[in-house]
Amino acid sequence: MKVFILSGGKGTRLFPISREKYPKQYLKIFDSKSLFQMAVERAMRIGDEVAIITNDEQKFIVRDQLDEISAEAEILVEPASKNTFPAIIYASLHADDTFLITPSDHFIKGDLARYIRRAEKHAGEFIITFGIKPTKPHTGYGYIKPGERAGEVFRVERFTEKPDMETAKRFVSEGYLWNSGMFLTSREVLREEVRRHYPGLYEAFEKDVGEGYRRCPETSFDYAIMERTERAAVMELDIFWSDLGSFDSLYEVMEKDENGNAVRGELISLDSRNNLVMSDRLVSAIGVEDLLIVDTRDALLISKKGVAERVREVVRILKERGDERAEVHTVVHRPWGSYVLLERGENYWIKRIVVKPGERLSLQRHMHRSEHWIVVRGMAKVISEGKEYFLRPGESTFVPSGVKHRLVNPGRIPLEMIEVAIGDYLSEDDIERFDDEYGRG
Repeated sequence: MKVFILSGGKGTRLFPISREKYPKQYLKIFDSKSLFQMAVERAMRIGDEVAIITNDEQKFIVRDQLDEISAEAEILVEPASKNTFPAIIYASLHADDTFLITPSDHFIKGDLARYIRRAEKHAGEFIITFGIKPTKPHTGYGYIKPGERAGEVFRVERFTEKPDMETAKRFVSEGYLWNSGMFLTSREVLREEVRRHYPGLYEAFEKDVGEGYRRCPETSFDYAIMERTERAAVMELDIFWSDLGSFDSLYEVMEKDENGNAVRGELISLDSRNNLVMSDRLVSAIGVEDLLIVDTRDALLISKKGVAERVREVVRILKERGDERAEVHTVVHRPWGSYVLLERGENYWIKRIVVKPGERLSLQRHMHRSEHWIVVRGMAKVISEGKEYFLRPGESTFVPSGVKHRLVNPGRIPLEMIEVAIGDYLSEDDIERFDDEYGRG
């Protein structure tokens, strides 16, 4: 069986720690591994092969995170991001027979593999989803009503998306399950159901994936297939599961101190209880309760618990303003490494740049800014105006605007350097690339 991990989401509900260009599945919220890495390791225990479905912007993050845990997986890049329906059709094209679809950003504890093995025998007959027995009414999850038994699974009687609180309470009392967003089926079953409900679409994917995406509606697999097919089945999972869809759900899964505070970072708490505090700086909380305090280098979120899902409205407002903070952290990941924006003024910025061993930036030119580089650690190879030279820790160089240049790390340790850029127009789109290792234009 092949396991496909969907890893192209934007994670806007966990802003500001999650941004569109580096969403929550890649954050190391728990110990030293990200949700994505935990999903990969879980998939390797379940299937014979593992593949990642992602987008062009995240494929290098996927590669780096796989390397960090020494995992091998096929990386499939979607030609467009159009929700889970086309992604699952795309996955099926790379499955020989039975396959499992699982998200990359869910938190799971328990023996999931045991349930997958039990459900696998029904994959040639049904499209099987996996339901979680609710621990309480929740308005942020979809619900599934199990129907008649069919061997190890139950036929799905009804799907309902994110009900109001009164309906959620009724669903819990009537035995509904939370929808986990995982699916198990065979390639042939999926092909038949797509053909039945969307004539010609599967053939378009088989002929050309790009054309398939262009023809495919932008919608979820639940809505496109599961709510329409007569071959939907569900298996109940007796494991711990959370989609970490908000800071409220993150608070629920984090360890708490004696006052009910969930803390990542350093907190001095005086008469403060039941708060979530996440910060790289010291936080002092005095006489506060039931708050979500999430602090990053460039944004601070303070919210009452219970309304945290409204943070997506903040992201919407930032995007309407054209504010890049909706998409990128001050730490920006690139195929060659990363950089941190330390300070920015009207006509200058200061960055800390890290280039991974053996990697190189593109051969490029800026028309509106000049750059001063100072090496802090490692060895830098600089190519400028057709000349090559090396810089050691403490040494520096100046690259004027309009000059073709390239930065290379020829060493075996990360290259760390400080960049001071000065110009009348400071934007990442002031890059003219002439040669790039990573296929960027």
